[in-house]
Amino acid sequence: MAEKPLSGKVAVVAGATRGAGRGIALGLGRAGATVYCTGRSVRGQKGVGMGRPETIDETAELVSAAGGTGIAVQVDHRDEGQVSALFERVKAEQVGLDILVNDIWGGEPFTGSQMGKPFWELPVQTVLQLLENAVHTHIITARYGAPLIISRGKGLIIEVTDGDTFRYRGNLAYDLVKNSVMRLAYGMSEELKPHGVAALSLTPGFLRSEEMLDYFGVTEETWKDATKQEEHFIASETPYYIGEAVAALASDPNIMAKTGTYQSTWKLKREYDFRDKDGSQPDWGRYFEEHFPELAAQS
Repeated sequence: MAEKPLSGKVAVVAGATRGAGRGIALGLGRAGATVYCTGRSVRGQKGVGMGRPETIDETAELVSAAGGTGIAVQVDHRDEGQVSALFERVKAEQVGLDILVNDIWGGEPFTGSQMGKPFWELPVQTVLQLLENAVHTHIITARYGAPLIISRGKGLIIEVTDGDTFRYRGNLAYDLVKNSVMRLAYGMSEELKPHGVAALSLTPGFLRSEEMLDYFGVTEETWKDATKQEEHFIASETPYYIGEAVAALASDPNIMAKTGTYQSTWKLKREYDFRDKDGSQPDWGRYFEEHFPELAAQS
């Protein structure tokens, strides 16, 4: 990758507070982009929905420190008016928009309490709330972001998901959400092709996010200690890795060849040869095939 291949490019990372979203924002920043970092948690109003300490203000500062320009904008992506105002601001401040990454989730309260239940025992309102948080938000954001990218005559929309196949993910609501955003990327790709804009979905592997580190009671420096509790954590990757993947995709002059596809960090590292923060190249896809062959066969 060139020194600053995305210098002069403008991106919106929706859901940039923490985890993959923060990693993606930083990856785009390292490549020189101007990155609008959106989410609900800001200084003085931290932990909206999750009670965690990370904020979009911190993400934007990290983007700028990494070599890009980070701009924090508080947005509840369930609110069409707020999303419309976000893109009106981008339009007013920039010449256009080149990259939109949809990583809005807000489903941790659901996954923490409902993942083991069959669908006939799931509270209907809880499922509908999950769909609003993690699917409706993507639709609204893509609806208002796409016209700005189309006006540029080229660009990229990425839907962040979990998995690069339609294999069942163990819980009906969770499976519906993650497969829905994959299909959203594919459907958008069909309508965006005539405009030279690519759309695809992207999944990380076993993500070593801030939340996962806290869950196991470790830090990034001591993360391998968590393998005593979960042996498969040895194949995990940091949010830095998916940030490198997105920067590589956004820098690819032949990105239209990938429009409509379901991508993963492990497949893309084989093509673009990027590395995680520690210089390693985690390959969750290969690890999954070796350790969970029956599940992998369902893909």
